[in-house]
Amino acid sequence: MDDKSKVIFGNEISKKNYKKAVNSKKKYISKYSDDSETEYTAKLVDNPVLHDTMGVIDLRVNEGEGDIPFDSEKGVIVGNIRMGFGHYRISMAMASAAHALGYTPYWMDLNSYKDTTCTKVISSQNDLYSLGSRLSQKSTIFNKVVWEPMNYEGFRQLSYNSSDQKKAELMAPVFCNVPKDIPLIGTHVWPAQAALHAGMKYVVNAIPDNWPMALHLAQGAVHTVQTHQSYMGYRILNGFNKKTILNPMPASDLVYTGHYIDHELVANIEQDCDARLARKRGNKPMRFLLTIGGAGAQRELFAKIIKYMLPSVKNKKAALYVNVGDYKAVWDELVDRIDGLGELSVTHFNDWNDTTGFCESAIDGEVEGVHAFWHENIFEAVYCTNLLMRSADVLLTKPSELAFYPIPKIFLKRIGGHERWGAIHSAEMGDGTLECEDIPHILQMVKLFLTEEDTLAYMCERIKENKKSGLYNGAYEVVKLAMGLKDK
Repeated sequence: MDDKSKVIFGNEISKKNYKKAVNSKKKYISKYSDDSETEYTAKLVDNPVLHDTMGVIDLRVNEGEGDIPFDSEKGVIVGNIRMGFGHYRISMAMASAAHALGYTPYWMDLNSYKDTTCTKVISSQNDLYSLGSRLSQKSTIFNKVVWEPMNYEGFRQLSYNSSDQKKAELMAPVFCNVPKDIPLIGTHVWPAQAALHAGMKYVVNAIPDNWPMALHLAQGAVHTVQTHQSYMGYRILNGFNKKTILNPMPASDLVYTGHYIDHELVANIEQDCDARLARKRGNKPMRFLLTIGGAGAQRELFAKIIKYMLPSVKNKKAALYVNVGDYKAVWDELVDRIDGLGELSVTHFNDWNDTTGFCESAIDGEVEGVHAFWHENIFEAVYCTNLLMRSADVLLTKPSELAFYPIPKIFLKRIGGHERWGAIHSAEMGDGTLECEDIPHILQMVKLFLTEEDTLAYMCERIKENKKSGLYNGAYEVVKLAMGLKDK
């Protein structure tokens, strides 16, 4: 097999950077061992949360043999990692689309396999990323000097991809007994890279965000992007080397698909947008959904927004959904800091039946007050936001993967420079605001939604028009592309 760290799309990596990549792999082996000779088992088990709704089956490694056979005709692997919530959310969109198209989604989380070098490496990186995200919200200096430049330009360089490819070689052993002829959709670059190193035949690399970076390259896969800006950036590897113009990525390796969105949300866009306008015109409490990211950052921001909105909640002009994901301590902290929040709140904690029941009833029913959601299970923590979106009127979120979802959005300040382009794209598509980089601008937008109909109506109309153009069909297109690779 060609060394994917030496030459990337015809662009040679310098000897210095290649040596650095090789040494980085050696350091990981020294710390976490090399299990490349280990015969890991692979088995299929129904996912306890997502199987009933979208047919998801977990692909588990190093847990013995299973009773469910792999389906080489209808099976499609959704390869992912838990690093923040965004990559899990994209995976859920892919699984939902696959299920709607008649395929069987196999959920393969490379950050969940105990005692493997693969998971040890990814887990260590996830811990670092989460720490960096939190520090960036607490320290302006750290954010300006370290976090923003790393997420904006550091990950953009081709030399970074060279090191990542070496890292991914250590992840390949978990694919040992996974059938190589089942298509795989990677919703993070590491599953895509690792799959290729392991000899998987049909790999699609579903790239997130709207800021092209070499971090997301997996040569040998078909790369998909959600925006035309990303397409052009990846096509010419724009800015991936500060000193020279690079050879472009072959056109056959890159496909624009549109946004990666769950089937359930796409199918109900018109109904949900019409319901939002009907509630507004009927003077019902306007429903704001606040969702915290997988790194648990931005709790300070949440506190200030909720405190501002509580008077509107009390006089039934607004209602709040607050999903703290799997960070219960965030909710406890909010209750301690905001007078009256606990008394106004109904908690939906760690009870999936209660949560799904509320989400379903809220689509056509009445909602008042504050509803808080916390789930220890990662699938429940992430998918809760997706379920709440249908009955919510406005989503408040940083401009990460949620920037691409078909719901009116107020964008909070980004965490990492790469996220700013998600807000820019959404504002251009008309389904979200500009990035609000401070509290006064956030509250300005909240007030605008509360006191007038125009902004909500404008965004709802744009969302419906965007659907007609196919903007939100990306997940379907990725699945079709992955399954179609077998026919080539």
